[in-house]
Amino acid sequence: MRIGFIGLGNMGRHMARHLIQAGHQVTVHDIRPESAAEHLALGAGWADTPAACADGAELLITSLPTPRVVEDVLLRGGAAAALAPGALWVDMSTSTPAAAERIAAEVLDARQVRRLDAPVCGMSHGADSGTLQIFVGGAEDDFRAALPALEAMGDPRRILHVGPLGAGYTVKLLLNLLWFSKLVATSEVFAMGAKAGVDLGLLRDSLLKSSAASYFLEHDFIRILTDGDYDDSFAMVLACKDLGLAIDLGRDLGVPTELSAVVEQIFRRSRTEHGDLAGEMSPVRLYEALAGQEFRLALQATAPLDATAAV
Repeated sequence: MRIGFIGLGNMGRHMARHLIQAGHQVTVHDIRPESAAEHLALGAGWADTPAACADGAELLITSLPTPRVVEDVLLRGGAAAALAPGALWVDMSTSTPAAAERIAAEVLDARQVRRLDAPVCGMSHGADSGTLQIFVGGAEDDFRAALPALEAMGDPRRILHVGPLGAGYTVKLLLNLLWFSKLVATSEVFAMGAKAGVDLGLLRDSLLKSSAASYFLEHDFIRILTDGDYDDSFAMVLACKDLGLAIDLGRDLGVPTELSAVVEQIFRRSRTEHGDLAGEMSPVRLYEALAGQEFRLALQATAPLDATAAV
């Protein structure tokens, strides 16, 4: 399949690599040409512009940081106008239905270009290993047409067709919203446990054996407890962007988002204290400061922190 791939960031660079290794004819583009060195070495072509990347592609994949960048690439970068009638655009960014609709209304519909929204879940290590979960919104026939490419990047058992156009974006935003909320709630619990003198390893084990067990506690939070890994592969600036998009969606749908608004403010405070490029799990550090120690298992040393950085 002739594939154009735009966006070689922490996620996209791995995804594009898997497409090349699966035997697809891939042309790549990124605002940073140096990010394509690995792909060119594997046999990919390089395009100097988004329009050149889309020209001649049966399938154009975008993996970009924000809805505005998606619109810039497709509209002002000329990618949408360069797609041939019948081509398929698959946006794997965490974006919004509204942004895709604007692009379709301005260019794609008139050119009879098909489209899917297919955001991903699984962090950079999932992209690296080719085990991403992918949520796809769009027509069934288009989903089937894109499936060989999607299966090269994700776990075939976890590539889900979740509904019509826009459903993929919506499911991904809601997943992120719930994950960020779990991070804040878990951090509060561990701060109280630490202040009360409970062994954090035993606290985790107890929670995992109870009705409070969760995938987040078992598989994600453990990376903080063992390695102090706040996941620098996904920056706070992007986490805050995703939270804002999710809350905007709730507002558009008329659903109150009181809890989500608090979670967003905690993330924004962490972004202010730790910087735009701090890892997405950095809000945990606010609660570590409250507890006066890092959240680590008992066998590992803990370091006192300044409690003035309280939430």
